[in-house]
Amino acid sequence: MPETKTGRPSASVTTPRHSVGRERLRLFLRNPMGMFGFILVSLFFIAAIFAPMLATHDPLALDIPNRLSGPTLEHWAGTDQLGRDTFSRVLYGGRVALQVAAIGVSISLILGLGLGMLAGYGPRWLDNILLLLFDSIRSFPTIVLALAAVALLGPSLHLVLAIVIVTSIPSYARLARTSTMALKNTDFVLAEKSLGAGTVRTLIRHIMPNVIGPLLILAAMDVPVVVTIEAGLSFLGLGVQPPMASWGTVLNEGYLIIRLTPWPIVAGGIPLVLTTLGFTFLGEALRDIFDPRLRKGR
Repeated sequence: MPETKTGRPSASVTTPRHSVGRERLRLFLRNPMGMFGFILVSLFFIAAIFAPMLATHDPLALDIPNRLSGPTLEHWAGTDQLGRDTFSRVLYGGRVALQVAAIGVSISLILGLGLGMLAGYGPRWLDNILLLLFDSIRSFPTIVLALAAVALLGPSLHLVLAIVIVTSIPSYARLARTSTMALKNTDFVLAEKSLGAGTVRTLIRHIMPNVIGPLLILAAMDVPVVVTIEAGLSFLGLGVQPPMASWGTVLNEGYLIIRLTPWPIVAGGIPLVLTTLGFTFLGEALRDIFDPRLRKGR
């Protein structure tokens, strides 16, 4: 590392990193779809985190005289068949979606990163065993796996989390494995090994920083998939159970009364669509920024 006359590290070493960061930020700010996705994602987080303060009613409170009403000044998105405020139930349903997405994606990312690096860097027999495990999990359709799990354990939010984690790990692990295999024979990794560095040090200090970027982009694009899985399982009665609010249960209850009022379907479907669009646009923008090959092709 270059040093000044006083023996301190020169500031010029950090300048390129700062300039790269500023360049990426500038590219992101100039990407209209990325900014639109960022706004939608921010609204999703704000609505989910501050739902108790933003909700106009208790999501479980019954108002039988106003059941099946359309949007009014008192009930902004109408009410369901029990007179519960649909707007408040959608806000609290966002908290469930955020909980499942945050916990499910985080655990899947961590486990997939570790298993993928072991498969790509370890011996051939370990790679074959882990690949067989990944392919076996991927061969099970999510709904079939959910039906089997519900038959054994019963429906619950924890079961939805477990299904999301198990079915998501192979995607992260395969990407981490591919990146690790491409890096393990590079000059800087071979030089580190020749200096006596152990496997754990090599993986953590040199391979993981170069692998984590694509995984984070995949995680951003995987959030709407997880949210959709949770909503789908809850819609089928395999996830969150009434009276707990979830986008899936709101859609299920709205489907049963769609001939009487369409507002629960509309109120439950719009945030699901906007969340999917937001995370998809944000993930696409991040991928374009962090992958120079895609940037040059545009």
